[in-house]
Amino acid sequence: MSKPLPLQGIRVVEFCHVVMGPTCGLVLADMGAEVIKVEPLDGDHTRKLVASGAGFFPTYNRNKKSFAVDLRSPRGQEAVLKLVASADVVIENFRPGAMDKLGFGEQALRKLKPELIYCSLKGFLPGPYEHRTGLDEVVQMMGGLAYMTGGRFGPLRAGASVNDVMGGMFGAIAILAALHQRAASGKGQYVQSALYENNAFLVAQHMMEGLATGKPVSPMPDRVRAWAVYDNFKTRDGELVFVGVVTDTQWKVFCEAFGLRELLADPALKTNPQRVAARPHIIPIVTAIFAGMTKQELMDKCEELGLPFAPIAKPEDLFDDPHLNASGGLTPVTLPNGTKTKVPNLPIEMDGTRFGTRLDIPRVGEHTRGVLAGLGYDAAAIAKLEADRAVLAG
Repeated sequence: MSKPLPLQGIRVVEFCHVVMGPTCGLVLADMGAEVIKVEPLDGDHTRKLVASGAGFFPTYNRNKKSFAVDLRSPRGQEAVLKLVASADVVIENFRPGAMDKLGFGEQALRKLKPELIYCSLKGFLPGPYEHRTGLDEVVQMMGGLAYMTGGRFGPLRAGASVNDVMGGMFGAIAILAALHQRAASGKGQYVQSALYENNAFLVAQHMMEGLATGKPVSPMPDRVRAWAVYDNFKTRDGELVFVGVVTDTQWKVFCEAFGLRELLADPALKTNPQRVAARPHIIPIVTAIFAGMTKQELMDKCEELGLPFAPIAKPEDLFDDPHLNASGGLTPVTLPNGTKTKVPNLPIEMDGTRFGTRLDIPRVGEHTRGVLAGLGYDAAAIAKLEADRAVLAG
């Protein structure tokens, strides 16, 4: 963005790892805040994750500065406290009590700087579960989401870290609200976001569905569709395409376009509830029609008619997605091995402009010297901190 970014001038100190905390920091960083990631001398352990965790660090740590410091070293602690004194926001997602033991808990840091906004991102908000270790997997299992996803196949976690990402987003929302309040009151505050409560928010629609219908809620793989046509269909070339027909107007357009006038004229199919009850009759007819079309033919027809449709994509397909590439939905980053690639941007636009990459994914301690210099340390003092292994300048 050529214009000033919304959070320009806000300094955030991030004590975070894995996904939830770094997501919170990423939202603030992309929107213009100066986010300084405090890492141990050997780097955030998330950098070293493999297999399903290998994508965490490069996804959630662009636009941040890396400050590598030994938090147990007295001189390292002194430098961090100076950094916090210069900050507007602190975010952390370590296990309960860990930051207090290090001397960087909420009460200690807000005593140092009363106008500080301190955000903790945890497994559980205060209550009987608050001292449990929370993971996305844990809260999906205990919060009904795994049940809703797996159904007859057994409990199955969602295919992405939905609670970690959304929990981090809600933390960022709380921070923005606290910054707004501070502008009027001059006071900071303590805010929290948590995985379990986020999961409950996600499944709230199913909780309410059970009350509204008076029936036990069926998991997604087992449930009766809300519309007569709302399925994946196999095409002539063996591909799958999702097609939905979700309004009375769409039903009329659909039937006319695909030569199903007898269905359109049937008074027993006039309303959506009637059509849902008649799915055993409707779906075989639709399946046969779509089986005679190629994937591209079916998608082109649905696009022409304005019907909801989707090819069944894999994550790697999104790198070449024409919409994401044309609309600023992907932003460039450089992976630790030097590979240049793209990663999805924040899914928002402000005044016609998308956010993007200002700072590439940082090396461990890449910005340590600059941060220390900004805190008033001269070259000799910085060299002494490095020699004492209190900090690492990458």
